[in-house]
Amino acid sequence: MVSNKNRFLNMVNVGIVEDDKEIREAICSYLNNQQNMSCEIAEESVEKFIRLLYPDKLPDVILMDIGLPGMSGISGIKLIKEKYPGIDILMLTIHNDPHKIFQSLCAGATGYLLKTTPLTEIKKFIEELSLGGAPMSPQIARRVIDYFHESKHEKTESHLTNKEKEIVLDLVDGLSYKMIADKQNVTIDTVRTHIKHVYNKLHVHCKADVIRKSLQGEI
Repeated sequence: MVSNKNRFLNMVNVGIVEDDKEIREAICSYLNNQQNMSCEIAEESVEKFIRLLYPDKLPDVILMDIGLPGMSGISGIKLIKEKYPGIDILMLTIHNDPHKIFQSLCAGATGYLLKTTPLTEIKKFIEELSLGGAPMSPQIARRVIDYFHESKHEKTESHLTNKEKEIVLDLVDGLSYKMIADKQNVTIDTVRTHIKHVYNKLHVHCKADVIRKSLQGEI
């Protein structure tokens, strides 16, 4: 007898990275009871999760927490997306501050949900993601909008040199420090010095904020 799940051609395979065992097992069990979904990998850390990823059997979607033992979820996004760019990563976290939201999206997350989201809603958002959407909890969407509105009011003249502007464009293009050094024909230490000056002039503390300002036309 063929199982009900095998009747569905568009099965969504979901992976979970969540350090709270009760939450992890509850979500995994719920998804495995859905006719169009399965959850085959559910681990407490990015490190353990990555060891179980095989190119011929990858999840379509990963639910990723931010605060994890070992590597953070944001660092985990970058690592997974570099190796497996076709996987969609949906953040599921308690954090609703704009900085972490923006860091997650810059790292490659496709959506952002709070852990207070009911299981039925999580399922709906996963389906939306698998159809090409970019789901966010309503509270998160509002925070993102407010963040960009506030950023517009903070627009200031950056006074970056031409070389610093070139390096900003390289950062936006996703180049590593080594790749930037090779492209600009300078040492990595020189790149670090330029980036330090960029941070000081823009009054920011991380690459994600530099990228945000560039995308908003503030540089």
